[in-house]
Amino acid sequence: MPVLARQKDVFVLDLGDGENRIDSDWVAAAETALKEMEEAEGPRALVTTGTGKFYSNGLDLDWLSAHDDERHDFTVRVHELFARLLCLPVITVAAVQGHAFGAGAIFSLAHDFRVMRADRGYWCLPEAHMGMPFPRGMAALVQARLTPHIAQEAMLTSRRYGGPEAETAHIVDRAVPEDAVCGTALEIAAAHAAKAGDALGTTKARMVTGVLAALRDIDAPPG
Repeated sequence: MPVLARQKDVFVLDLGDGENRIDSDWVAAAETALKEMEEAEGPRALVTTGTGKFYSNGLDLDWLSAHDDERHDFTVRVHELFARLLCLPVITVAAVQGHAFGAGAIFSLAHDFRVMRADRGYWCLPEAHMGMPFPRGMAALVQARLTPHIAQEAMLTSRRYGGPEAETAHIVDRAVPEDAVCGTALEIAAAHAAKAGDALGTTKARMVTGVLAALRDIDAPPG
């Protein structure tokens, strides 16, 4: 489960030490952590990372299958979590130390910056390979963050990007050695901690108005 800690002006949200799949409890823990960080005062920024092989392996499909009656409400909460992260009033950095797949990869795109391990690990959207359509809001988020060519390639082919390929494609900002992932993310976050505040949150929200609308309108018909 996600656990929040603080290193001077930077809050660090550790997503967990397993596959870090997103289920109801995971979302609840992340919501609580973001609320604590938002309510803090003074300079601050946010880094998210995992411990071990996975940053996040995406939605917990087994949990969803076992809780089909909760699917709609759960989807609303996941989309709102992504929307909240997009417009947090602080700079956010994803330290992708391991695999990021599906909704876990899209979660990384909701951050302002991304640092990825260069030697091992993949960033991938496997939905096409699995025969699953992208929810409207998640599709909008991917298309807003990536260039049209890379968004098309990632969404339609389920290509697995290693760190160097992800950097070249501008999916991540930097690909670095394993032992530098978290340190680099912390440096980026700390450098912008003084910018925290409502003005920053407003600016970030205005940069992605269409994405926020799509994330918050999951009942809209396909098209």
